[in-house]
Amino acid sequence: MQNLKYLGHGPRACALALSSGLLMGIIPAPINAWWVAWFALAPLWWLISNTKIVRSAMFLGALWGMGYHGAALSWITGLHPLTWMGIPWLASIAISILCWLLITLWGLPILIIWSGIMAWMLPRYNLAARLLVGSTLWCSLEWLWTQSPLWWTTLAYTQSPTNLVILHLGQLGGTTTITAALVTVNGLIAASINTITHRWRYLGIAGALVLGLHLIGYSLYRQPLAEKPDAAIQMGIVQGNIPTRIKLTPEGIGQGIDAYVSGYRDLAQQGADAILMPEGAFPFHWGEAQHNALLDEVKSQQVPAWIGTFIPQNPARTIVTQSLIALNSDGDIQSQYNKVKLVPLGEYIPPALSQLMGRLSPLKSAMLPGTAGQTFESPIGRVAVGICFDSVFPELFRDQVARGGAFIMTASNNDPYSHRMMLQHHAHDVMRAIESDRWAVRATNTGYSGIVNPHGQTLWLSPRLTYATHLHQIYRRQTQTPYVRWGNGFLTALATLSCLVLLTCKQKR
Repeated sequence: MQNLKYLGHGPRACALALSSGLLMGIIPAPINAWWVAWFALAPLWWLISNTKIVRSAMFLGALWGMGYHGAALSWITGLHPLTWMGIPWLASIAISILCWLLITLWGLPILIIWSGIMAWMLPRYNLAARLLVGSTLWCSLEWLWTQSPLWWTTLAYTQSPTNLVILHLGQLGGTTTITAALVTVNGLIAASINTITHRWRYLGIAGALVLGLHLIGYSLYRQPLAEKPDAAIQMGIVQGNIPTRIKLTPEGIGQGIDAYVSGYRDLAQQGADAILMPEGAFPFHWGEAQHNALLDEVKSQQVPAWIGTFIPQNPARTIVTQSLIALNSDGDIQSQYNKVKLVPLGEYIPPALSQLMGRLSPLKSAMLPGTAGQTFESPIGRVAVGICFDSVFPELFRDQVARGGAFIMTASNNDPYSHRMMLQHHAHDVMRAIESDRWAVRATNTGYSGIVNPHGQTLWLSPRLTYATHLHQIYRRQTQTPYVRWGNGFLTALATLSCLVLLTCKQKR
């Protein structure tokens, strides 16, 4: 307790910070208690406003972040057991816990920096300035983290996939608009606790802001889609359900070939215009003999196939890309998209950890990330593509849609994680569909594959851990939302306004 006293806070304050962070981290999918996010940050705002020491606020922010990121990312422990990779049981538990700890710690600087700066501002500026700068700072830090190799837990995803009305604010400025709204409303609630005179005034403003933002979102949500018949596509999806623990064994490879070849054939005969298969559907180097069965089927059926596989990048085949390829009717590669955001600790080990952890990925080759700005052409038009972890980084899709991507297509694995991770991954794709006003097609290995319309409505969701095929009509679109057109213009506007306020607002004595 001496350290807590040194930081200016007792156990009650620490417990409140940690528990409110845990509450925020628990509510994303599959819980989907989106309404909790509109007040779960208020305790941290309130605690910061009642501390006199910046480092004390930073400590409380770290506790809130531990609760939030730790709870939200707890699905990472689904890595265990890794015994199928030859890792002993206890070592598997240690690796899973270490991965969970590392990705939790990765998000803490956001809370530490934000809490420290807000504690410094509180005695110097009025409430309006603090709310504006607080929301701008949080959004700026989130944006900065999207430029890093590892990200998942934007505050905005607490609203997905359930609160479709507020998610439509993403069409105006991406996740920034939603995160800024959450931070501001929570700040107003915290301010109401600190005053008797203006309590109901601040709560009234918070309530009016929540209502007004939902009304704006509702007006966007109610816009008709007005699809053109000549833009329709019969889209096929194959979910092979080949568990990762056997995926690279001769048994798993055989099951995968049978599942995806037969699924392709069935959907082609049902009238599919194109067929999507998940990340790593064919988990070996492209060009090996195992592909012949699928190539023969494509040449026979004459239906484009989009397949997740590995593409060698050097003659020795020791460097590969995790890729989605488009095959034409001759079985040749027409287009190729290489996964941009590789999974740290899974598809590659950061140099600082390579000696400590060794390689977790079962792939025996080094994996090379793709570059931003890729274009994926197909016989039915240009497509905005992402592979698994790419779904968490909105700028990758915004850029492709701005350059003519007519719909969104993601290919993922998601095994061996639980349904919690699968549904949160689906929630990210729902946000990408709404932001860009595009249909989204999701093909996964073990679930959840799905079809999402431009309003974020999930029209089909596959069963989990089962083999499934599905044919669904989607539409190509060429609309451009403000977010697609101007990117992070909303964040730029917030930052500019914050700077003006700080320069012109008189500091309190």
